[in-house]
Amino acid sequence: MTLRIAVLASGRGSNLQAIIDAIAAGTLDATLAGVYSDRRDAFALQRARDAGIPAHAVRPRDHADRAAHDAALFAAVDACVPDLIVCAGYMRLIGAPEVDARPGRMINIHPSLLPAFKGLHTHQQALDAGVAEHGASVHFVTADLDGGPVIAQAKVPVLPGDTADTLAARVLAREHPLLLETLRALAAGRVRLDEEGLHIDGQAGALPLQLGANNRFA
Repeated sequence: MTLRIAVLASGRGSNLQAIIDAIAAGTLDATLAGVYSDRRDAFALQRARDAGIPAHAVRPRDHADRAAHDAALFAAVDACVPDLIVCAGYMRLIGAPEVDARPGRMINIHPSLLPAFKGLHTHQQALDAGVAEHGASVHFVTADLDGGPVIAQAKVPVLPGDTADTLAARVLAREHPLLLETLRALAAGRVRLDEEGLHIDGQAGALPLQLGANNRFA
């Protein structure tokens, strides 16, 4: 199945660029139907325009409250009729009404091995906790912050002398292949979410897929 994807992003859009490049290279069977941001100056929007992808800014300040902003944002997203919505560095909480209306159709990439280190500043959280491993997770979005079922993860070691910046760079290098491989699994029908929960390769309650050193799921 050729996935029709909408991307939400608030910043530089490096994960978006990875998707654009993979589609262009023929290694991801997908099309990008639109890119949406809460910030007019988000570089992700420029990346989209440079690639000929419709790019839209839907700013919170132009709406009365969070619910009104969410409604406007997702009305714009729905207009491009995506199969899947990918939150790739989208930094705003999305209210339950919009999430619940799209069960199993929205994923997020988060820079930690969930359920550890939800929210912001995950790399510093990992260093403060003294863990030996850190990484990134792709999960289905639910109304619970960073709490939806985890589809896949990529792990990196925490090295002596690491700072939040060095650890972040090591994780980011794994985020891109993790997101792409997860999108391939979704396009192939290997992963789905329904009222019974997460299914991977037909197995309910499966553990998250793990990205190997070859950038494929083990």
